Amino acid sequence: MNYPKEIERALPAQRQAPLALLSILTMVVLMVSGAVQNVIAALIGCLMLAYFRCVDAKSAYDSIQWPSLILIIGIMPFSTALQKTGGVEFAVKWLTQIIDGWGMYPVLIVLFVFCALVGLFISNTATATLMAPIAISLAQQLNVSPVPFAMVVAIAASAAFMTPVSSPVNTMVVGPGAINLLTLLKSAYRLP
Repeated sequence: MNYPKEIERALPAQRQAPLALLSILTMVVLMVSGAVQNVIAALIGCLMLAYFRCVDAKSAYDSIQWPSLILIIGIMPFSTALQKTGGVEFAVKWLTQIIDGWGMYPVLIVLFVFCALVGLFISNTATATLMAPIAISLAQQLNVSPVPFAMVVAIAASAAFMTPVSSPVNTMVVGPGAINLLTLLKSAYRLP
C-alpha cells in the first residue's frame, strides 16, 4: 500500500508504533499497580520510547513547552513560603476581621469567590495548594469542621478555567496553539 508523502512526514516512525504502545502500556500498568511511583513509571515509559527509537532526543526536547513547565514548577513553592513566613496566619487574621460575625455559609461563599479569582491568575493546583491551609485555619478559627472549607477550595480552584495559567491544560495549549487571552476568554464565556 502506498502512502502519500505527507503521511510519512506526519508519522515518520510507523514501524515503531507497536513498541510505542508497549511502552505506554508498561507505564500505565506500573502506575495502576503501584509497583513504583508514578514519576518513576513515567520515566521508565520515556526511556523505553527512547530505547526503541520511537522518539529521538531532539524531537523530544523540541516538544517541551519550557515556559509552561517553568510556570507550573515555579508557582508550587509559594504555598510552602506562605506557611513558613506566616503568610497563612496573616491571611486568616485578615479574613477573620472582615468576616467577624458572619455565619459559616457566607464565609464559604466568600472563600469560593476568592479562590476562583485567585485561580484565574495561577494554576488550579497552585490555588488549591495555597488556599487549603488558609481555609483549614479559617475553619479552626471559626470552630467549625474544616471539611466544607477544604471542599470549597477544591471546587473553586477547579472553577477558574478562563485564563492561560488557570489550568495546566490551558497552559500547555496556549503556547503551541498560539491562542491569545481574548480567544480563551471568548471560548470560556460560551461554555454552558
